Amino acid sequence: MKKKIVFLTGAGMSVESGFKTFRGQDGLWEEYPVEQVASHEGWEADPELVNRFYNGLRKKLFAAQPNEGHRLVAELEKDYDVVVVTQNVDNLHEKAGSTRVVHLHGELTKVCSSRDQFDERYVRELTEDDCEVQPGEKAGDGSLLRPFIVFFGESVPMIGEAAEQASKADIFVIIGTSLNVYPAAGLVHYVRPGTPIYLIDPENVSTAGIPNLTHIQKGASKGMKELIEQLKR
Repeated sequence: MKKKIVFLTGAGMSVESGFKTFRGQDGLWEEYPVEQVASHEGWEADPELVNRFYNGLRKKLFAAQPNEGHRLVAELEKDYDVVVVTQNVDNLHEKAGSTRVVHLHGELTKVCSSRDQFDERYVRELTEDDCEVQPGEKAGDGSLLRPFIVFFGESVPMIGEAAEQASKADIFVIIGTSLNVYPAAGLVHYVRPGTPIYLIDPENVSTAGIPNLTHIQKGASKGMKELIEQLKR
């Protein structure tokens, strides 16, 4: 039976793909206040602005390509049972070939009902040739179409699935996240005692209280190369 590796990936996973992070220098939030484009209140106040923001972001995503880090994560499926839990709304893990991806914060390539964003009947995948929501465009239930994104303050329905996967991990790997964003940051506490944990991040990240942790202080691609070398030992 293959060992199970569970990855938790954050914004730093996609930096090398040229896809801006939401936080940090030159982040997306510098162009718009977060409350305006990523909160329920912002949506209620100006749904056209919110959809326009995500239309633009979606175009950038379709132009982006997975980096070597994404590809190396996908390639590990040859030898391991791999599950990716991501805080990212991009689809770069899937583009790279990962087959089991749990999206905690939604998916940028999808739109949904604004009455109930998790009603699967009205969740729709957009294509590169048709990736814009038009003003006033509606979902099948008659409500305005909105991005299939978990706005700040909204519940994170996939966190239960993510916690279950973390609890089954033989190896737990964190890439490109500061471990400050909850509830995702709490997943490390579901990992079984004694399970090796790796953190791939070029920054100094506070890891106090996390046992069995190895910090590979590199970006996603170089860090994944080093991780693979360490797993071979």
